[in-house]
Amino acid sequence: MGSFVARAEVEVKAPRRAVWRLLTTSGSHPEILAGAEIVSDWRLGSRIVWRGEWEGRSFEDHGRVVELDDRSEPWRIVLTHFSPMTGQPDVPENYHTLRFELDETPTGTLVTLDQDNNPTAEAAQHSSDNWDAMLRGVRTVAEREAGYSA
Repeated sequence: MGSFVARAEVEVKAPRRAVWRLLTTSGSHPEILAGAEIVSDWRLGSRIVWRGEWEGRSFEDHGRVVELDDRSEPWRIVLTHFSPMTGQPDVPENYHTLRFELDETPTGTLVTLDQDNNPTAEAAQHSSDNWDAMLRGVRTVAEREAGYSA
């Protein structure tokens, strides 16, 4: 297993509940993960699927909902994640854990995402860049839905 962790953060000018709802609702938005569709019933242990197209190739990543907690501080969503596009076998040691934490701030919500199991610092940086882009999309959609305009 890789020991490098990728991290991405974004400050969202929207209530934490609105960001939580966006992150735990099935569907798609063009701004988030290149419009990938997210499918899950969002219960502990449930399957989650991300399906879409990336650089002209269809993909269907998958994992499980490991934790959903909006009662503690910070609020937390933990998912496992596997992408067949890596070319690796679909075995537990090739899965990542995605940990989303939502902290309330004076102006909205700080979203932090950590992804474990990156084999190298370069792989972790690549993942951080991808998750940064995804979280910027979350910010765009959440702020629009909350009626915030820059």
